[in-house]
Amino acid sequence: MKKPKNKVENEEKPKVHPDLEGFDVKINSFGEIVSTHSIEKINEFLNKNVVDKKLKDRDGFKQDEE
Repeated sequence: MKKPKNKVENEEKPKVHPDLEGFDVKINSFGEIVSTHSIEKINEFLNKNVVDKKLKDRDGFKQDEE
């Protein structure tokens, strides 16, 4: 009979942005979200790389791409 494969051994790490290398999120036994990066670092990355859909059409909002 074949031995079942361990799922952890076969998992490949997803491709991520170089600024988020090593980023991992887990939920502990108390239901708390545990992350390898601080919330401030994640927010800084999102502010720099993601356009806020609610603000893009607002007067006075300037994008880096323009």
